[in-house]
Parts: sequence; structure tokens; C-alpha cells
Amino acid sequence: MTHLSTYEPATGALIAELPIGDAAREVAAARVAWPAWAATPLATRIATLQRFATIVRARADDFATLIARETGKPSWEARTEVDTVVAKVAISITAQAERAGERSTEQPGGGRMALRHRPHGVMAVLGPYNFPAHLPNGHIVPALLAGNAVVFKPSEKTPATAAFLVDCYHAAGVPEGVVRLLIGGPDEGRALAGHEDIDGLLFTGSARTGIALNRQFAERPEKILALEMGGNNPIIVWDDPDLDAAAALIVQSAYTSAGQRCTAGRRLIVEDRLYDRLMAALTGLTDRLIVGAPFDQPPPFMGPVIDNDAADSLLTAFDTLVGLGARVVRPLARIAPDRPLLTPAILDVGDVAERPDDELFGPVLQVSRATDFDDAIAQANATRYGLSASLISPSRKRYEWFWTGIRAGIVNWNRPTNGAASSAPFGGIGWSGNHRPSAYYAADYCAYPVASAETESAAATIPVGLR
Repeated sequence: MTHLSTYEPATGALIAELPIGDAAREVAAARVAWPAWAATPLATRIATLQRFATIVRARADDFATLIARETGKPSWEARTEVDTVVAKVAISITAQAERAGERSTEQPGGGRMALRHRPHGVMAVLGPYNFPAHLPNGHIVPALLAGNAVVFKPSEKTPATAAFLVDCYHAAGVPEGVVRLLIGGPDEGRALAGHEDIDGLLFTGSARTGIALNRQFAERPEKILALEMGGNNPIIVWDDPDLDAAAALIVQSAYTSAGQRCTAGRRLIVEDRLYDRLMAALTGLTDRLIVGAPFDQPPPFMGPVIDNDAADSLLTAFDTLVGLGARVVRPLARIAPDRPLLTPAILDVGDVAERPDDELFGPVLQVSRATDFDDAIAQANATRYGLSASLISPSRKRYEWFWTGIRAGIVNWNRPTNGAASSAPFGGIGWSGNHRPSAYYAADYCAYPVASAETESAAATIPVGLR
């Protein structure tokens, strides 16, 4: 196979056929181009990335249309993704100055201590399909600002969006050798990750792949590895919140992007006495959600999952949970027999003794009751993941209890689980990452600090220990 085809999930229509690349060739091109880019003044790199933001803004309509077609997400949501690509530049410039800038302090006895940062070199970026522009861009922009060259291998399910993104970098003046696009499937991804001449790898994707990369890099401490691997995220509803507002927050958490967000709310834990009233509000709202193609009118709340394989996998996992004793509150079903458009599903898993700790990457919400708040916290923490968690409660004291007891890198109060700001670090613990958060903290893994003791002239004596 010499080309990779990409299709619209909502219709099955062919979008594009792109030539499959060669990892060794792309890394070699980046290695040649990197020294000149690293030597480029930071002010010039900043101006280049600002031009990139201007170009993306000018091409926003075409970009959003392509994202919507290739991912299946509603057109309104695709437009918000383009907006985040633009906004990432200004945020990254601020983060670069704060977390990877230069400073010096005068030292007692003369001289100074200086802190500067250097780029690693050639960075591999492996991107996911759910946010095929925003998430890789969140690695690439800070990597470029720091002075690295990048080889970007997108998901094989969204290569056209990746090609559009890379064209915007080049149109802004980023040298073609400094951002390289590697089209391909798992074989090309493995070849890039294992290439001797990369200096690091920045990954967003599944825990299974992330763990494999962690093993692969275990004997390569000289290479930086940043992993963001998703979550099995809990929402706790307690005390007496506005239940209609709670239902809206739960729906936003569980079903935005058809549940294909690493921060999606996957487990709902409800105070027992609130269960019936909350479920009435939640099912009433869920039943009103419009599922459809990106450009349907009226606009859908959610589109399809990425492809039929993903839909089949979700349906199998749903049936497995039912077989283990879960009660179907709302079924997971195909809207069209040959397309991956799925209804938003709700399962009561209270009678499932051994609940699988899996990230079901789609519109499936698992619900359970809790008799007291310690029980709720214990259920929420019963996962290998630790990305995002949310409490819906009017009590600040309850939130302080929740914040202290929950294991997650993003802890929200009366906000959706997927309410994460780009001006904050983004990452988790356990199977959700390797303690290298992205977003505002991406500057930390895109450069390394160099501490220098400096004086204008050599002056030293040895006062003891001489004959």
C-alpha cells in the first residue's frame, strides 16, 4: 500500500488519498534543518508562530469544514477546535517566557548564576484522531518556540486535517525541514518512535499504546517522553444541587464529541437519595439530544464516533457490561446500520460486582449509587486512571473534602470533567500520563534547563591542601 485513504465517518465519502511516508527520511530532514532553527532568535520564532495563528484564522472556515468532515464532529464544535489552535500560540508564548525563559541572579562574592533553556533537538509527535488539529498543535507550537524540529505522525484516521495544519506552519515561514509530516499507520508510528535520531516523543492517545511506548523508552533515559493517555473519569453528585443544571453538566461531560474526549465523564456516582430525581432529569435531557452529521440542520449535539470499528468495539463493550449485570437505562444503538452514529447510552452498573476499568471511548455513561461520601470517593478512585474528576454539589466544604481525597490531575467543582483550560497544566496520574502535563506546562518538556555559574574573568585560589 502506497497511499492512505481517509473517509467521512458520517457518510462514508472519500476525503483524500495521501502518500505514505518514510520515518527515516522525515527524521533525517528534520535533523538537517534543526540547528538553523535552534539558532534562530526567539523573537523571530515567536513572530513566525504569530503569523501561523493569523493564517489559521484566515483559513478557519475551510479548516473547520475539513475537521468536521474527517472526524464527524458537528461543525460548531469543529470551529471551536480551530479557535483553540489559534489561541494556543499566545498561551504558549506566555508559558515559554514564564517556564522556560532566561534569568540571572548576582551571587555573593561576585559573579552571577544564570538559567537558560535549550531545545532537545528533533521531537516526534504522535497525534490522536479526536482533536486532530488542537492536540498535536498543543505539542508542536511549544516545541517550535523552544527551538526544536518536529516530525508529526497523525492518526491514520485523520491525515487530511494533519496535512492542512502542517501547510499552515509552512505558509507562516516555519521551514519545511523543521516541521515534517509522516503519513501512515501503526508501522510508520513504530518506526518513528523507535528511530535512533529522535531526541524525544510527545504522545496523546490510548493507554495501551502509551504503556508500550513507556516500555520502549525505559532503556533510553536520554530521550524525553511525554504521555497523555486518557481517563475513566468520575462525576460525583451530592447534597442538593440544581438537578437540571447537574444533568446538563453530566451530558456535557459524557457526550460532547460523542464521548471521544480523554476527559469525558464516564462514571456517574450519585448520592442514593438523589438517584431517582437526578436520573429523571438526566434521561429527559439525554432523550432530547440530536445525533447527526456535521452539517445537519438543526445542528446536532454530537456526531458519529470515528469509524465503524470504533462503533463495533463500543457496542461489544456495552453488551459485555449488560452480561455482567448492568441495567440498561438508555441503550447504545446505531442510528444507521452502516454508519458509526450511536445513541447516547446510560447503564446502571450498581449490580456489577467486578466493574471493568476500561476507557470506553464513546457515548457510554455508567451510573452507580453511593451511601456516603467516603463510599463515593472510593468508587471514584477505583480506577488505574487519574485524569479528570468533577463534583457537583453546592457545598464548598464538600468540595474541599473531594479535592483532598480524589486522585486526578484535573479536579473540577460544578463544572464538566472536560472543562480544562489551556492556561493551566493538562495531565493526570496513573494510566493517564507519566507526570509530564501538557497545555501550559508543555514548555517544561520541550526544553531542558541549563544552569551556569559565570564571571567576567577567571579568578581563583586554592587556600588549603597544598604543600
